Amino acid sequence: MLYVGKAKNLKKRVSSYFPKSTDLIGKTKLLVGQIHTIKILIVESEIEALLLEASFIKKNTPKFNVSLKDGKAYPLIKITVNQQLPKVFTVRRMDDRAELDRSLYFGPFPNVGEMRMVLKIIRRIFPFISANHVGKRICLYKHLGLCPCPTTLNTDEQKKEYRKNINYIVEFLLGESKKVISELEKERNRYAKQEEFEKAKDIQKKIDAIINVTSPIYKPFEYVKNPNLYKDLRRFELDGLQKILKEYYPAIATIARIECYDISNISGIYAAGSMVVFTNGEKESLSYRRFKIKREQETSKPNDCAMMEEVLQRRMNHTDWPYPELIIVDGGKGQISSVLKVLKKSDLYIPLIGLAKREEIIITSGFKEIRLSKDSPALKLMMRIRNEAHRFAITYHRKLRAKAIF
Repeated sequence: MLYVGKAKNLKKRVSSYFPKSTDLIGKTKLLVGQIHTIKILIVESEIEALLLEASFIKKNTPKFNVSLKDGKAYPLIKITVNQQLPKVFTVRRMDDRAELDRSLYFGPFPNVGEMRMVLKIIRRIFPFISANHVGKRICLYKHLGLCPCPTTLNTDEQKKEYRKNINYIVEFLLGESKKVISELEKERNRYAKQEEFEKAKDIQKKIDAIINVTSPIYKPFEYVKNPNLYKDLRRFELDGLQKILKEYYPAIATIARIECYDISNISGIYAAGSMVVFTNGEKESLSYRRFKIKREQETSKPNDCAMMEEVLQRRMNHTDWPYPELIIVDGGKGQISSVLKVLKKSDLYIPLIGLAKREEIIITSGFKEIRLSKDSPALKLMMRIRNEAHRFAITYHRKLRAKAIF
C-alpha cells in the first residue's frame, strides 16, 4: 500500500494526481510512478472516513503517508482513563511509560484539522476536561458548556456521570455509536419513568446529535471485508422498503427514483418548498428543486397543506422531469390529501406516503398507519430522505428571510 487518503469529491482528489501537464512535485511524481491500482471505499460520514483512514495508516504504514517533511509524528487522541477525572487531549507520541500510564490512544490521524473537528463534535455531545493542569477557577470552557470543570465536580454522583461520558467517548471513537445510542436510550427512559423530564430531554439531545453526525457508523474493517458495503446497504434499505410498501401498493415494481417534499415557513411568511431526489437510495443533488410559495400573498393564515398542494402542482406541471416511483411528504393525513388532489387532477398514479416527525409513523395514501422498528433499514432510509428535504427547505426559507431583512 502506497498511500491512504479520503475526500468528499473523489473525482477532484484523484484527478489532482493526474494533471494534463507533467509539473508534479518530486514526492507526488514518485507516488504516481508506482501506482498500479486505486481502490475506493465509500462510507457513510466524514467522521467514519477519518476513523477508517487513521485505521488503515496505523495498520499498513503506507510509504507516502509517513514521510512527512517536518519529521513530526501524526497526532493521536489520548484519554487518561486511569485517572479519577479522565482528560482528553491530543499528543504527538505515546508516552514511553504507556503500560504504566494505562491511557487509551486513538489514531494516528493524518490530518490535524479534521481530528480536531471530530473532538469538537464529540465535546459538544459529551463535555470533557482537556487541561492537563487544572486551576482553582472555573474555566472558560465550562461557561461554553464544553467542560464539566473539575472545580464544580464536587459529589460522587457528578464524578460518576462524568466518567460515564468518558466511556461514551471511548465507544464513539471505537466506532460503536450504536452501542452508545442504546445505552443513552436506556438512560433517557429511566429518567422519563422517574418523571425527570429535563434530564431525559438532555439525553435525547445527545442521541439526536450522535445520529446526525454518524448515520450510521460501521467499523473500519467491515469495509475491508466487503468493499461494496455502502452499495449493499443502500440496496438492503430499498429492498426492505419495497417489501413493506408492496402490501399497500401491489403495482409497485421498483423504487429507483424517490422524490420527497417539505415546507418551511414562519407563520406563513417567507414560505419555501423543497423537492429532493434520491436515485437507488442515494442523493441526486442536480435534480433538487426549490419553490418560493406564492400562496402567502393571498392569505395571512399559514396553511402547510395548501402550500404542499401548490408545490406538487408546480412540480407536476414540469412534464419534462421524470416521474418518481415513490413520493414522500413530510407530514400526515393533511399533506397526503393535498398531494392526492394534485395526482388525481394530473391523472397520475404514483405511490405516496407521509412520514410524521414525532413518532416516525408512515401514513399511506389510504390513510393506513405503518409503524416500523427504529432499527428498520427501510425507516432509516425514509428518515434520511425526509431530513434532507427538511434541510433543503429550511436553507431556502432562511435565504428568503435574510434577503427580505437586508
